[in-house]
Amino acid sequence: MLVQIAIGSLLLVSSVLIAGMSFWLFELRVTRLRPWLTRAPHRPKLIMVLCLTALWVLVQMTIAVWMWALTFLLLGVFPTLETSVYFSLVSFTTLGFGDILLPIEWRLLGGMAALNGLLNIGLVTAAMVETLRQLRLQQIAAEETAT
Repeated sequence: MLVQIAIGSLLLVSSVLIAGMSFWLFELRVTRLRPWLTRAPHRPKLIMVLCLTALWVLVQMTIAVWMWALTFLLLGVFPTLETSVYFSLVSFTTLGFGDILLPIEWRLLGGMAALNGLLNIGLVTAAMVETLRQLRLQQIAAEETAT
């Protein structure tokens, strides 16, 4: 049990750190583009940032799912990479189909993977909303200054 908690905790912390650091880098890029992003026309640039942010979210989720999948494979929990990725994705997105189950000695990891998914989805959603909100506020401020 303690081994599962230690491995799951390490994966949770690693996933959140990777997401946080990559968001920091993403935000730095957006900040550097601020003068251009706040000049009219605003809507196409806002849509572009939305699309880039959505891609960033997909990358974060993919990295985390693969971290879990590779861990399952290295621990010998599942015999194939496909099964490991499938279970990780289903757990991470909290679908929990139940068609593939963890062996009893590793079952705590399933819950921790789902917890990691919930945490990451919340984190990246908040980051995405905040990025778009800040950009839109800066665009509005630029419009008010120009008039």
